[in-house]
Amino acid sequence: MSTDSTTTDDAFPTDRPAVVTCGLPYANGDLHIGHLRGYIGADAFSRALETLGQETAYVSGSDMHGTPVAVNAEEEGVSPEEFAMEWHEQYEETFPKFNVDFDNYGHTHDETNTEFTQEIVRTLDDEGYVYEKEIQVAYDPDADQYLPDRYVEGTCPYCGEKARGDECDEGCQRHLEPGEVEDPTSTITGNAAEYRDRTHKFFEVSEFADYLTEFLDGLEGTSNARNQPRQWIEEGLQDWCLTRDMEWGIDYPNGDSETTEDIVLYVWVDAPVEYIASTKQYADRVGTDEYDWERVWKDDGDIVHVIGRDIIQHHTIFWPAMLEGAGYNKPRAVAATGFITINGKGLSTSRNRAIWAKEYLEEGFHPDLLRYYLTTTGGLQQDVDFSWDAFQEKVNGELVGTVGNFWYRSLLFAYRNYEGTPEADVSEEVAERIKGAIGQTREAVNDYSLRGIGQAATQLAQFGNEYIQRNEPWKLTDDDPEQAAQVIRDCVQIAKAVGVLLEPIAPDKAQALWEQLGEDGDVSDVHLEDALESPPRNFDEPGELFEKIEDDRVAELNEKLEERVAAAGDDDESDDNEETESDDTASDESAAMADEDEGEDAATGDLEPLLEERIGFEDFQELDIRVGRIESAEGIEGADDLAKLEVDIGFETRQVVAGIKQLHDLDELPGEKCILLANMEPAELFGVESNGMILAAGDEADLLTTHDDAVVGEKVQ
Repeated sequence: MSTDSTTTDDAFPTDRPAVVTCGLPYANGDLHIGHLRGYIGADAFSRALETLGQETAYVSGSDMHGTPVAVNAEEEGVSPEEFAMEWHEQYEETFPKFNVDFDNYGHTHDETNTEFTQEIVRTLDDEGYVYEKEIQVAYDPDADQYLPDRYVEGTCPYCGEKARGDECDEGCQRHLEPGEVEDPTSTITGNAAEYRDRTHKFFEVSEFADYLTEFLDGLEGTSNARNQPRQWIEEGLQDWCLTRDMEWGIDYPNGDSETTEDIVLYVWVDAPVEYIASTKQYADRVGTDEYDWERVWKDDGDIVHVIGRDIIQHHTIFWPAMLEGAGYNKPRAVAATGFITINGKGLSTSRNRAIWAKEYLEEGFHPDLLRYYLTTTGGLQQDVDFSWDAFQEKVNGELVGTVGNFWYRSLLFAYRNYEGTPEADVSEEVAERIKGAIGQTREAVNDYSLRGIGQAATQLAQFGNEYIQRNEPWKLTDDDPEQAAQVIRDCVQIAKAVGVLLEPIAPDKAQALWEQLGEDGDVSDVHLEDALESPPRNFDEPGELFEKIEDDRVAELNEKLEERVAAAGDDDESDDNEETESDDTASDESAAMADEDEGEDAATGDLEPLLEERIGFEDFQELDIRVGRIESAEGIEGADDLAKLEVDIGFETRQVVAGIKQLHDLDELPGEKCILLANMEPAELFGVESNGMILAAGDEADLLTTHDDAVVGEKVQ
């Protein structure tokens, strides 16, 4: 089982209602694929829960408040509400184009969110968790106004990097309180700001340290969402300033006092409350008999947040403390995604190094292709690189070559020879394989593994291709028509099962298959067990559901991206999120692959001497060593020591030959993590291609693995 989650005995599906949320898009600019990774991921997870039979609502809304909206609205000469609403409406139009199907999509400036926010803050105040404190707030004497958050820039007091007023966004990524930024500068005039005393409201987060530690111990989701906040708790939690000196936002409740006269609530107070408000709006629309929002948020429902890695602190410290203090239910899971890079470099909106949502759609690609890429390339918390070449490779290899190829060849053969599903029972082998894929999907959902959900479907299609190739029904139609019908009956059932399993990831394409099979209704309404239900007896001639992406198309797309980046200039790297390689040296490790020579017995204690010749760090960097997970292992016929392994390395599954047949119980290897040298030249051994090298120690081939939470596909460095 993956280490990305802390699973409980109370696995999904439960008899309680669930809600899935994603981090609110900030109503301040165009969406790009970095944003879409979270919204698509949460949508896919919500759909997957529903295939398990879990009662689920998927909600979100636009984040309308905060200083960036106010600043940009002022620049455009419109009100903040008008500015934010325009982006909100654009998001409402864009999300359905990527099959992101919210049950409710609201915004933080509406009446429901305002009422909930003020009610929660009032409760925190009444319970004694809010106090007043005089603090230093940046002030621009030329503009004659106090400067909230992003009206201030300066130096982070913790790491010394350039920071904005509420966050060290270029350095340590800490949340910063008013008055913490050193050498403050006003973004209004560009002049140096000064600090002046000002009374603000504070939430006593420090009182919740023990509660938050216990909360994190039971939190499901990704390991980064559990582990990162522990450091902040250990360092000592700082109380949280709830208010800001500005007009755009939600008024502090009971705001007629002198203290709260000219302040509003900080945007990160009302933003997560939108999760509750949006859930209630959904329940109000469908009726509480169909969906009980209070059971979710005030009783024992299952709350799952899918967020970006940069807002872990808000969702695992501030938000659960607010919920606990106000008497609300706590989240069951927080799943934090990694960042998106473009062609191996940090996504940079200032340099136009991004794939914009509208650009992707204008290029005419189906949304399900991007959904598949973003959800199945690497683990959820792993950084994912997007390039048009990698996109082409994944689409052509997995969707066209595996899933689409199996769907089309199976259904076309069935249509031409039987006018639909042959009259035969599903074989025991295929029924068991489909049941296994259903179980794999259930496990992936409870591991919060989107990639695992997609793989269950793709690997079943891969089995289908192997099954039809192994049985060659085209040779049986004359010689053994009964067996031919059996094989194709199995293949049609596999095709249906793949469609059911793939629906959370690629809903449009799954629906298209559903209709080609002659099924009624919507595939999104069926459950996993329906994958074993018999398809209709008759269906029409199928069409191909995926189209190959040609090389010249990719070359054209790469040229467009390069021209855009060049036109934006190379001076501004300010919002790049590039990762740098560590200069730490790696341990010396021996490899076990196809070496059939006899070595000395390790039990003698003899060790091979160290090599005298050293290599430089640049030479080491040429080695692409990855964390992998063994998916299958079987001996190679005719070879005493060789085994064929299928190894998942995050971006793809590799076939590897290793000299471990006599040294390991092959049946116990699937699911085990390993270390793979990924850029080894391919070799053919006993007629089997090996595309990589498994690393192991000693003559007993002690497979190297990871000690803790390294995700599949992560680089060893």
